[in-house]
Amino acid sequence: MFEKQINLTWLRTFEAAARHLNFTETASELGLTQTAVSLHIRSLEERLGSRLFHRRARHLSLTEIGQAYVPTVRQSLSDIGLATTSLFGTATSRMITLKAPISTSALWLAPRLPKFRHMHPDIELRLVSNIWTDATGFEDVDVELRVGRGDWTDTPSEKLSDEYIVPICGIDLAKTVTRPEDLQNGPLIRILGQEADWGRYFAAHEIAMPTGVSEYFVDTMTAAIELAAIGGGYAVVIKRLVDMANAARPRVGVVGEAVPIPNAHYLMRPRSKRSKRPEVLLFENWLREEFSEDAVFESLIGSPENIQTHL
Repeated sequence: MFEKQINLTWLRTFEAAARHLNFTETASELGLTQTAVSLHIRSLEERLGSRLFHRRARHLSLTEIGQAYVPTVRQSLSDIGLATTSLFGTATSRMITLKAPISTSALWLAPRLPKFRHMHPDIELRLVSNIWTDATGFEDVDVELRVGRGDWTDTPSEKLSDEYIVPICGIDLAKTVTRPEDLQNGPLIRILGQEADWGRYFAAHEIAMPTGVSEYFVDTMTAAIELAAIGGGYAVVIKRLVDMANAARPRVGVVGEAVPIPNAHYLMRPRSKRSKRPEVLLFENWLREEFSEDAVFESLIGSPENIQTHL
């Protein structure tokens, strides 16, 4: 193992020289003098203890060990460039970093992002997810969605939606449900942090919360939907997410009427008085339109309480 790290500049010079096999052309590409290129290569060779090039009059070629070394160097430099671009964007890119709860990200937001990208192909999007809502400070986040009651104290918020929960289960199991009381048999899939939703659903139908029934506990609605889809039991999840999960093909059966909940989706507002970038304002307006379109769709098919289900 080398006691010191190899100079990255030397490696870049070596990779370019291996492509051109000409120090003059290498110097032109890198904006260096030919003397600097020669010095970089010589320093790298001394550091490695091996010659990388055969130097002959008007001819430059890689040694065997140089030929073996260059693919690894080239791949490593490519990986560094790719990681840098994906995380920080290019110097001229308009990058938006958006943060949302993992279930909203996976089931509702991600399927819609190509639509925004088609409308604004020059804007790059980076989506990060979280399970538990926390204070971001907005140091590295341009747009943040949260699900809750809007009572956060770290930053103001703008309500974007009203939300409803619906009971779901696997397609085959749904055929056996004829009344809300059937759900009491379980197994019940409960979502950590939202355990009260089952009690809220049963209370809306004047049914007692069952005791002694088999239960699962998961940490996201995404996991609850997946578990329900394979016949693992019944879950109550946000209707908006179920609609998206079933959009391409039916994943789960909805086996009861929708019940309103106090939680909603909120767009967080940073306290900073700094003006937002135009692309961020574009994306925020697009989010408002997407939530508004969902609300219009709900009104066209009837209020959530009147949506036809298996019951």
